[in-house]
Amino acid sequence: MHDPEQQQDSTEPLGLGIDAGGTQTRWALAGPGGRIVAEGTTGGLSALQLGSGEGREAVQATFAAIARAVLAHGRPVAVRAGLTGFGGEAEPLQRWLGEQLGLEPQALVFSNDIEIAYLASFRPGDGYLVYAGTGSIGAFIDARGSFHRAGGRGVVLDDGGGGFWIAREALRHIWRLEDERPGAWESSPMAHAVFQHVGGSDWSFSRQFIYGRERGEVGKLAIAVAATAERDPAAAAILREAGQELARLATALIQRFGPRPVALAGRAAELHPAIVDTMRAALPPDITLSQTGVCAHYAAARLALGQCSS
Repeated sequence: MHDPEQQQDSTEPLGLGIDAGGTQTRWALAGPGGRIVAEGTTGGLSALQLGSGEGREAVQATFAAIARAVLAHGRPVAVRAGLTGFGGEAEPLQRWLGEQLGLEPQALVFSNDIEIAYLASFRPGDGYLVYAGTGSIGAFIDARGSFHRAGGRGVVLDDGGGGFWIAREALRHIWRLEDERPGAWESSPMAHAVFQHVGGSDWSFSRQFIYGRERGEVGKLAIAVAATAERDPAAAAILREAGQELARLATALIQRFGPRPVALAGRAAELHPAIVDTMRAALPPDITLSQTGVCAHYAAARLALGQCSS
């Protein structure tokens, strides 16, 4: 755990911000003036886990881990949390985390993680956020506070350009080539890196990996794909396609709401320059594209402080 500043005065109000994604959950405590006094990370967390008993147990275990780490620095007065896959089912989340922190449920506000990331990048109405992590989404919060999306409907349907999508495209390319020319993988740097990551070159390893792992774990395979882009044309082509997919999300919002600056964020977007370069080339020439390292857990912590003072 990282503590960027000295221990705060125990009488200072603290806001807890949580940014939960498929591969990692980050939290931060903000003190008066928005000063970040502590932060840390735990494993991935998703609202989609609420659909199974095992998933709910995992969520509660992650909340317990966050609470233990946070309470070592002080008790927050309010919480703002952004969860991937959140669809409005806040009550059990408020109750579980509230019990761990000693807070009433109304002190905890949950929303989609992308809403937090947007507010870390723009004021409402000022621009479009394209976020590429395990999945992908284009987001716009208008001046009235309404949230609008393009994509972000999950890895089964789409999420083009995200880490899971890159991993799936790589495995699809490799195994289709194996159908045509068994043993072709041996001359592919991308296939070597992918098979090393999944555990072996036999189909059983790929099958277990793509169908048996959590989507965040599958998304990490994109790192191996990006690492071979300079040596394998197939890997480079997949990354350029990812840039095209992310540009499509921004273009959809531009067509609906008019020209505005676009911010690109998320770990998948940072995998290789080909992704952002392709995205920039695919956007209208009058649209400004910036790549930003969004600290959504910081933004959420500061929003939590605003909750308790409003």
